Amino acid sequence: MPVDPIPAATDLELSGEQFADLIGEVTARLREHIDSLPDQPSWNTEHFEQVVDSYDLEIGRGERSFTELMDYLFETAIPCSFNTASPGYLAYIPAGGLLQSAAADLISTATNRYMGVWAAAPLLANIEQAVIRWFCQLFGLPDSSGGILTSGGSLANWTAMVAARTRLLGEEFLDGVLYCSDQAHHCVEKAARLCGIKRANVKLIGTDDQFRMDVAQLEAEIEKDKAAGLRPFFVAANAGSTNSGAVDPLEELAQVCQESGIWLHVDAAYGGFFVMTERGRRTLKGIDQADSIVIDPHKSLFLPYGTGALVVRSVKDLSDANRIDADYMPDYQDDQDKTDFHEISPELSREFRGLRVWLPLQMHGAQAFEDNLNEKLDLTDWIYERLKNLNSPRSSVEIVAEPQLSIFAFRVRFQCDDHLLDDWNRELMKRVNARKRVYLTGTLLNGQFVIRICVLSFRTHLDRIKECYAAIVEEIGDIEKILLQQRQGTVS
Repeated sequence: MPVDPIPAATDLELSGEQFADLIGEVTARLREHIDSLPDQPSWNTEHFEQVVDSYDLEIGRGERSFTELMDYLFETAIPCSFNTASPGYLAYIPAGGLLQSAAADLISTATNRYMGVWAAAPLLANIEQAVIRWFCQLFGLPDSSGGILTSGGSLANWTAMVAARTRLLGEEFLDGVLYCSDQAHHCVEKAARLCGIKRANVKLIGTDDQFRMDVAQLEAEIEKDKAAGLRPFFVAANAGSTNSGAVDPLEELAQVCQESGIWLHVDAAYGGFFVMTERGRRTLKGIDQADSIVIDPHKSLFLPYGTGALVVRSVKDLSDANRIDADYMPDYQDDQDKTDFHEISPELSREFRGLRVWLPLQMHGAQAFEDNLNEKLDLTDWIYERLKNLNSPRSSVEIVAEPQLSIFAFRVRFQCDDHLLDDWNRELMKRVNARKRVYLTGTLLNGQFVIRICVLSFRTHLDRIKECYAAIVEEIGDIEKILLQQRQGTVS
């Protein structure tokens, strides 16, 4: 038996004053970091081998000072990264990371309230539910709709697929067929694998010259699979693909799915919140007919990574797929305004994600976010129009994917053998990135290497876009000189 009294182990406990001192030191570091963001490199990973072993990361039994740990993080570890918070980060799909959400996360984690069931923190659960209702209203979904906040689009896509499988296929689902375009994000195929759908039953549909799903080919595949005794159940449409920013013909796809009794899912992780703008609503027309929509607030709502969402036309579909009762859990809430998030989600233990969305929206109002999204569309159009018309006697810019929202892709046709064009476009991107004022990434479209520009950070404004354009122009000129010298035989 333990001795009496039992010694109190209090090493992990902080007083309010100690916590304030801790946060004060963090705040001082962050203040310097934030104020220097415009001057920081847009990426800084090329020499990581030189610092990777500079600090012993192993967990020991003894203590280390907080200041020492902060020195390592802010002086070594954090700078060696893609600077996704930089105004020059135009790569992949940026997540600006609103600092207002960082403050919300501090509150959430410090107070440490449980959010799996409504009864555990009813008013906080209502805050998160208000966020979900606002999302549903943005997309014109009916009163029966609902949804969840997730860690990101991958979990959200998988959750939607499980709900569709449960409703349309039941427990015998190996003959189910899923369709997506050849431009779908790879997490859709991963979700299908985790959902138990055979690889052969994940059908990739071709795309048109704007990289949008070919509706006629989809219809033909559906009829072919039905004739073979299979059960088509799920179409995953893009509302802003990662490769090119393409938005599939949502109205046409909705009609096909309704006629065939198929679940229409829209992966709008990147593009969804552009529905707040007039231009976005035109581009995303038909999204209100979807059975489920994935949106990532950590993309086009500018929030920190780890903030995804799924909304569905009928929240009952989520409940049917996820609800399992247990004796140790509180009574299930049947009131639609009292959501038990664990009953409509694969997660039981999870943080209070809603505050990081709700707080900045309440502080600034939806109009500020709409204004920011309109600015990103304008900035995209600004650089697209200039690159489209950027031609010289020795090169021309080819727009491979025109902007449908705030992503577009291009390549430069230099005067060289066609089989060398990919290499020279990679060299162009490498040279632009080497300046570290902007960071661009490439991809393959139609089997050719292209350079992508994605304008999405709330910190990105016209000054940095002008810098990006000037860097591209200058580096094209330098490559033209190299190629000219090669043709003249003056360089190898």
